[in-house]
Amino acid sequence: MYETALYRAAPGLLAAAAAVGVALAIHALVPVLPAMTLAVVLGLLSANLPGVAGWSAGRARPGLDFAGKHLMRSGIVVLGLKVSLVDVLGLGGPALLLITGVVLAAFAGTYGIGRLFRLPPPVALLIATGFSICGASAIGAMAAVRRIRQQDTVLPIALVTLCGTLAIGVLPLLMQPLGLGPEAFGAWAGASVHDVGQVVATAQTAGASALAVAVVVKLTRVVLLAPMVAAAGLHHRNGQHRNGSAAAGGRRPPIVPLFVVGFLALAALRSTGWLSPAVLEAAAVLQDLLLGMALFGLGSAVRVAQLLHTGVRPLLAALASWLLIALLGLGAAVIMIR
Repeated sequence: MYETALYRAAPGLLAAAAAVGVALAIHALVPVLPAMTLAVVLGLLSANLPGVAGWSAGRARPGLDFAGKHLMRSGIVVLGLKVSLVDVLGLGGPALLLITGVVLAAFAGTYGIGRLFRLPPPVALLIATGFSICGASAIGAMAAVRRIRQQDTVLPIALVTLCGTLAIGVLPLLMQPLGLGPEAFGAWAGASVHDVGQVVATAQTAGASALAVAVVVKLTRVVLLAPMVAAAGLHHRNGQHRNGSAAAGGRRPPIVPLFVVGFLALAALRSTGWLSPAVLEAAAVLQDLLLGMALFGLGSAVRVAQLLHTGVRPLLAALASWLLIALLGLGAAVIMIR
């Protein structure tokens, strides 16, 4: 049985791995283009270009679906090795409270905007999670704990990728008009741009000092993935209990999913300082491979024709949310770097 499943999944997994290799090669040549964003774009192309669209929807589909679901969770676990709790705590209590406030306000505001534009609650929830915390990986984590169908993650991931890419081009143009120094600009990028790779691409335009601040602020937001997802999982679990779905034979989801526990465990391990730079570099490569394959798999499920049928409301909601988070992040950056 397992051999048959592996045989069916192999074409899609091999294609996803090859796509990550291409994405990393393009990123090496053009550093401003984040590899994870390129993985989503390559997935989109595989789903919509004549000649390969049928293959990605047919023979490759089992492996691509496996990557989008299971490799995403594995990648989130390994993401924990990027997070040094020592560096995060080094920001100080006031800055940590400020960043937490930005994440909570962005989450609530983005969810409200989504509902205002009449997006379905699951879609609004995933957009709020991705925009406020850490992009596509946060969307994957929230979808897992809330038992949201994988196909319902397609639109949120497309929107968070679009707006994160928009930030790479727009935010550096606003640095001088807003009178921001490198550190303040780095804090703004870290507090408002979605994906870690997109934060790096945005902040590095202002130099090493901006990048250093941006990464620490961003990873502080990443740390909040665990409590936010755990809270959502607990709410969903209690909702199932009230509705009696667990009693009707359905399994109640765990309070804290195993991949979130794994993320926290590896973040704690990273914070001990026991791991050598070589181990951390190898972990970064593994994380890129796992998340890149997952994002390629999810991108390969996006049919542009179907996406256009959703109308302009999701795009307008995403742009309004992007503006909200940019303003919240800017306010936080000005207060932090004074």
